[in-house]
Amino acid sequence: MLPDSLHSIIDKTFADMKQSRERLTPQLKFREVGVLANIATGIATITGLPNVGFEELVKFPGEIYGIAFNVDEEEVGVVLLGNYWQLQTGSEVLRTGRVMDVPVGDGLIGRVINPLGAALDDKGPVVFSKRLPIERPAPSIMDRSSVTVPLETGIMAIDALIPIGRGQRELILGDRQTGKTAIAIDTILNQKGKDVLCVYCAIGQRASSVAKVIARLREHGAMEYTIVVVSEGNDPPGLTYIAPYAATSIAEHFMEEGHNVLIVYDDLTHHARAYREISLLLRRPPGREAFPGDIFYIHSRLLERVTHLCKEKGGGSLTALPIIETEAQDISAYIPTNLISITDGQIYLSPTLFELGILPAIDVGKSVSRVGSKAQLASYRAVTGDLKLAYAQFLELETFARFGTRLDAHTSKIIAHGKRIRSCLVQGESEPLCVTEQITMLLALGEGLFDNIPDDKMDDAQHILCATVTEIPAAILQRFSSNETLNDADRSVMVQIAGNVLAPFQPVPDTKKTQ
Repeated sequence: MLPDSLHSIIDKTFADMKQSRERLTPQLKFREVGVLANIATGIATITGLPNVGFEELVKFPGEIYGIAFNVDEEEVGVVLLGNYWQLQTGSEVLRTGRVMDVPVGDGLIGRVINPLGAALDDKGPVVFSKRLPIERPAPSIMDRSSVTVPLETGIMAIDALIPIGRGQRELILGDRQTGKTAIAIDTILNQKGKDVLCVYCAIGQRASSVAKVIARLREHGAMEYTIVVVSEGNDPPGLTYIAPYAATSIAEHFMEEGHNVLIVYDDLTHHARAYREISLLLRRPPGREAFPGDIFYIHSRLLERVTHLCKEKGGGSLTALPIIETEAQDISAYIPTNLISITDGQIYLSPTLFELGILPAIDVGKSVSRVGSKAQLASYRAVTGDLKLAYAQFLELETFARFGTRLDAHTSKIIAHGKRIRSCLVQGESEPLCVTEQITMLLALGEGLFDNIPDDKMDDAQHILCATVTEIPAAILQRFSSNETLNDADRSVMVQIAGNVLAPFQPVPDTKKTQ
């Protein structure tokens, strides 16, 4: 016989179980399960998901995801984002009910990640504050502000002749191995200490090339303010396709917090080819050069997200340097002309100038900034003046001089001055010039202080002149940073300093000839 106390406990337990059973309301969770019907290079066809939405994320076995691209009545074409060679036909496919997103936050600064947000360095898991969709609408016109603040690249040929402003989209194009990536990386290096965050997006690049870029950024301490998003050449085309959109969402997070951000897309040629590969595998109708009809739209909706926000929205800015590769100097090809029409200017790199050793090999005649001098400091604008016109005149006269034409004194003077301009615009890699150094050199150029210096002494003269910017009075340096114009007294002081520095390089007059 059981004791009465144990009987009471058992009775109470059964009573509680009965009450719990009566209060229980069964909740059924419905899952849409599809079947993997076909798989190709980075593409899968699934059936049995009638309610899946366009660009919805679907999940395959092994934590592999894909984006629904073709939504037909009987089947769905999916772009795969992982190691698709592990999948087999007949596998289950689940809906996730969300679109593709990427982690964002301060924890990403200094990290190397892939477009899915997974870490590619040895610093452990990525720490993030939230996730944002990779496809986001561009800011409205009323939320934008005009581009007036310069983005200093440290490259005098760009800052003086093709100025870039914060919030601008400046295309860099040229044949392969002409220095396109070098210009973009030098621009990132020059943002050190200027309160500008940088995002470098490698799209379909070789692993060795990406490793060299990351090593260079670390060598110069640029990873402290840079995020690197990498899609390698052997990755599935779906990862290459989403890479620039994911990188832009990361950059937009900082822009919306009021920061100034620079993003580099290296390069959009691989992006266009990856999208062409995806579209052809999905049997979408091809157009010109086998590209799909919406090839213009995939780049326009990406670059329209680049802007300078108004003060009410935080005043942040996102500046883009998209890179595109041309073939045989043909800038009128399909993809280059599309991007030229979308962006606010282009920097064209000439292989001819590259072979002549004129680096950076910027063709001033084919390069343009549609923001122009509005994105320059007032003091900088005052010393550039007609620099581009003088350089263009020199290039034209230099062509005639090659035919052995007898030149008058005035023409010879223009050519000599133009050669000094070209010599000053030649700049080594990873050797950015600050604004003060550039203004001092341009002022000396405008006053003709370089015109009589022999060619073999130009490099030494430029280096010594840049080293003496510390002698410039603090009041004048304050005007550079406060965006004030230079008055005549300021110019005369700087010209006197430059003249004294360059005097030892001037040729000694021949006294015998004068007698």
